Amino acid sequence: MNYREEYESWLNDPHFDEATKAELRSIASDEKEIEDRFYRELEFGTGGLRGVIGAGTNRMNIYTVHKATQGLANYIIKAGTQSKGVAIAYDCRRMGREFADIAATCLAANGIKAYVFDELRPTPELSFAVRELKCTAGINVTASHNPPEYNGYKVYWEDGAQVTPPHDTGIIDEVKAIASYSDCRIMSVEEATAKGLYEEIGSAIDDRYMQELKKQIIHPEIIEKAAGDLKIVYTPLCGAGNKPTRRILEELGFKNLYVVPEQTGPDPDFTTLDYPNPEDPKAFTYALNLAKEKRADIVLATDPDADRLGIYAYDTASGEYKAFTGNMSGMLIAEYILSERAKSGTMPANPALVSTIVTTNMAAAISADYGLKFIEVLTGFKYIGEQIKLFEQNNTYNYVFGLEESYGCLAGTHARDKDAIVAVMCLCEVAAYCKVNGVTLYDRMLELYKKYGFYKESQYTITLKGVEGAQKIQDIMNGLRNDPPRKIGKYNVLKFRDYKEDKVIDHADGSVSKTGLPSSNVLYFELENDCWCCARPSGTEPKLKFYIGVKGTSLEDSENMLKDLTEALKADVKTD
Repeated sequence: MNYREEYESWLNDPHFDEATKAELRSIASDEKEIEDRFYRELEFGTGGLRGVIGAGTNRMNIYTVHKATQGLANYIIKAGTQSKGVAIAYDCRRMGREFADIAATCLAANGIKAYVFDELRPTPELSFAVRELKCTAGINVTASHNPPEYNGYKVYWEDGAQVTPPHDTGIIDEVKAIASYSDCRIMSVEEATAKGLYEEIGSAIDDRYMQELKKQIIHPEIIEKAAGDLKIVYTPLCGAGNKPTRRILEELGFKNLYVVPEQTGPDPDFTTLDYPNPEDPKAFTYALNLAKEKRADIVLATDPDADRLGIYAYDTASGEYKAFTGNMSGMLIAEYILSERAKSGTMPANPALVSTIVTTNMAAAISADYGLKFIEVLTGFKYIGEQIKLFEQNNTYNYVFGLEESYGCLAGTHARDKDAIVAVMCLCEVAAYCKVNGVTLYDRMLELYKKYGFYKESQYTITLKGVEGAQKIQDIMNGLRNDPPRKIGKYNVLKFRDYKEDKVIDHADGSVSKTGLPSSNVLYFELENDCWCCARPSGTEPKLKFYIGVKGTSLEDSENMLKDLTEALKADVKTD
């Protein structure tokens, strides 16, 4: 059916409720809106679903969630692991609990027990719960840091990481095989509970999660020494990080924790925020005001599902609060863990650090300095989680730390996804260490730059919505793939990596080799002078992202290099 026929079908099919039909009738005169809602099914990608909430095949609603869950149930049954159950969490988003219960009761109708958290929980705790309860899979209802009109549905496998091959494609095939929404099974929460197929979980998992987090503390004596002096301002950005973050810091003994009152409780509308993303400086408006009032040392923000951490730190030299990128905060935590484990003799044998191809190259430099195996994976923390599984299965390396540029990292293996709660805890230990030694976090970051090089990174994003936008993004990628530039700005391209075609072209000698990573629609340009840029369409938003990195001789030099390379890239990529 075309989009108009799909629209009419939803209006006339008794399977869809009256509220859905009323919403669709309200857009009857808006052909563009009808097309956008029905020109495709909301794609169940390699991590699950994410989209705008609303009626239609290309929207997040109870029917698209139901269909996705039926596909997952079919895959689990074919795998023969239905007796192990599925853990389900949700955050502060609109329809969060409703979508969680639709998923749970669909699973129950298929004979699969659902363990549903009693209220909002962070993404990393869901990852932890999957392994703690020995489930076959997990579902987290979250749109992460997207605007308030979005919600999403992430699928995890028994190792606690988001699904990777072959499970991701297997689940996708099962979802696509469902011919009609009415083919999806369902039962009531009451019936599922009575049959032992629906169980609420909560405080017991919280307690065990907290115990695991505390194992990552290296110097409790340093925290104790600084706990009365270090001042911390924190905002959960109205999301799931509020309770666990406050709990872990209070239990560790930090005395001066100030939480932004306007952003403490769950708020699906994010009324105090333009965009609930700790990468956005505007998200820190309330927190920075409180920090100035309290004369805080550090300012922390977790996104709505609490897998990302953003920070500012006070700089005594300028008297200002300095913003840290995810690369910077990740490097601070990583270097502290490596240096202190090396000093104390607690570094495991065959240690490894894992990062993604668009993360700062400082990660490789620090790994080399401390003798760690350094491994790069595709963008997406699930590939970092997959490495932990492979290390354990193959008895090769011991995972010490992993990070990605998008404000996410993981210390320890209690979870297999990025964890802002453990990141807060680790960063506050670093801040305590700095406080005891009379320096700030920003001072420490400058020390890392001076030691390893002035690495700087940024993004340039093109947003192109709708059918035409999706085609334009594809056209831009095809143009870069089929006729890759040999020079970007003043920098020659040394190597061109095409991860979709699994090839690396070395322009020095014309040789062609393999990337060694799974197929992905990503293009990477290695440039002169330790510079690079990478093109990657977003899997969840109508965006084409360009990641850019440089290495300068000073802060000013690297900032100028980054600005020049970004402007050159903008000039080279035409969107009209």
